[in-house]
Amino acid sequence: MLVSTATNLIFERAEKSSISPYGERIAINGGEINVQRNGHTGQPIVLLSGLGTPAPGLDFAPLARELGDFDVIVVEGFGYGYSDMQASERSNKNISTELHEVLTKLHIKQPYVLAGHSIAGFYTLDYANRYPNEVAAVIGIDATIPKPTNQPVEEPQPGINWERALSVTGLVRTVTAIAPGLAAPDGDAYTADELERMRLMMSWNFGNDAVADETSRIANNAASLRGVHYPDMLPVLAFLADDKSDTTKTRTAAAEDLLKNVRSHEIVTLEGGHYLHWTQSKRMAETIRTFLSNHG
Repeated sequence: MLVSTATNLIFERAEKSSISPYGERIAINGGEINVQRNGHTGQPIVLLSGLGTPAPGLDFAPLARELGDFDVIVVEGFGYGYSDMQASERSNKNISTELHEVLTKLHIKQPYVLAGHSIAGFYTLDYANRYPNEVAAVIGIDATIPKPTNQPVEEPQPGINWERALSVTGLVRTVTAIAPGLAAPDGDAYTADELERMRLMMSWNFGNDAVADETSRIANNAASLRGVHYPDMLPVLAFLADDKSDTTKTRTAAAEDLLKNVRSHEIVTLEGGHYLHWTQSKRMAETIRTFLSNHG
C-alpha cells in the first residue's frame, strides 16, 4: 500500500508538471476557483457541473462548442477541475456567494444565463433567488430537484474519507488505466486529448475534501430549499433525461411541480443518460437558442 501510494504521488506530480492547466484561476475569499471560457462575446451562459465531476471545463466541452456564439463560462467550484480542493462548508449559501464573487470579478455582462447539471440544480435555484436581478434565465440539465419533506435533518458528522483514500493510494488510477471506459463519457463528442485528461483528473481529484463535504450536505441543502421556487417572471428551461425507465414520469412531474409558478418555462425530455450533454449537446444547443430567443 505504501509503495502504491508513493508511486501514485510520483505519477501525479509528473503529470501535473507536464500538462498545462486550462482556464484561469480567480482569487476569491477562501481560495482560488478555476474558470474555463470560450472567449466569445455573445450572451453569457454560466455552466455549473454535477456532483464530483473531475474536470467540468472538459466535461462541458461538447456543449460549449455547440454554443460557440455565446460567451460560455464554466465555473469549476471548490473541489472541481483546477480549483482548490479544500473549502468552507459546501452549503447552498456559500456556493452561491462564491459563484457571485467569481462572476463579479470577471465582470460578466448582466443579466446572464445560469445553467446547472444534476446537483447544481440546488445552486441555480438558490442563486436565482439570492441575485434575481442578475439572472436572465435558468437552464437545468437533468437537474436535481429538492424533495419536499418535513423531516428534520442532522448536521453531517466528520468521518473517514474512504473515497479520497482510494485516490491517494492509487487504486482509482489503476482501475481507470485498466478499464479507461469507466472514466470515459458516452458518445463521440470528445477529442482523444480531452478523454485522457479527464481520466487523469479523475485520479487527481476523486473524493477530495470539498466534494466529500458537499456530498455529506446534500440532505441539508435540500432541506434549506423546502418551499423555494424560481421567481415567477424568470424563464426556465429544464432538460430531463429519458433513460427509458419508470422514473422519467416521476421526475417530469417533480419538474412540473417546481416550475408551476414560473410563467415562462419549458420542460424538454431527451433520450439519454444523466449526463445529457455527453450525447445531446447539438440538440440542447438548438433548443437553448430557440428558448432564449423566444424569451428575450
